[in-house]
Amino acid sequence: MFDHDRPAEHERSTGTGRLLTGVAWAVLLLGLWLWGQDLTDIRQGISAPTTGDVAAVGRPPEAELPPAAKPLGNALPQRIDIPQLAVQAPVVARGLDTQGAIDPPPFDQAGVVGWYGNGVRPGAPGTALMVGHVDTETRPAVFYKLSTLRPGGTIRVIRDDGKVAEFTVDDVRVLTRNHFDAQQAYGTRESGRAELRLITCGGTFDRASRSYTANVIVSAYLTGTGL
Repeated sequence: MFDHDRPAEHERSTGTGRLLTGVAWAVLLLGLWLWGQDLTDIRQGISAPTTGDVAAVGRPPEAELPPAAKPLGNALPQRIDIPQLAVQAPVVARGLDTQGAIDPPPFDQAGVVGWYGNGVRPGAPGTALMVGHVDTETRPAVFYKLSTLRPGGTIRVIRDDGKVAEFTVDDVRVLTRNHFDAQQAYGTRESGRAELRLITCGGTFDRASRSYTANVIVSAYLTGTGL
């Protein structure tokens, strides 16, 4: 089973820094799900925000969001910019490990975002998937403030064709470990759109399992193209 348990010498400190365990359980479910699903063909939508185990951080009913832009062609992502979070990070392609889980960037590259390289490319039709760590033993990591994004926020992905895919956030959810639905989290929300998911750890840190109790899932869709 895929796991990012830390070595024994990395026991959790009593200081203010939280220890990261990565996005292990969520990417495990994602890896297993990818074996049996075609991301570009998922057509099930997400229902209205619920409470309890699947908590919606945002989407105010009155939120007015821009229309979706026409999807772009295939190009590799090079960098992600999230102005609201002051995030400017390189993007690296990651595959599945031998146990069927997406490999996030190594712990010593906590400022790097991993993109599932065998899936949809950001800006192309379907759902592109990116993962990042929330923190390290001593400091915040690239997606430390991901849960503070709100609908209407902007995410830019710089691609190797010289174009910038501009996404608008339309949903932020915290999904607990016990009731995690991979298809609901990662499936395309609306047919024909170019969509993006950003994933990191959330909830609280459980010392017994050495993992976080939830995941933050940010959903966005293509609304413009810059150069």
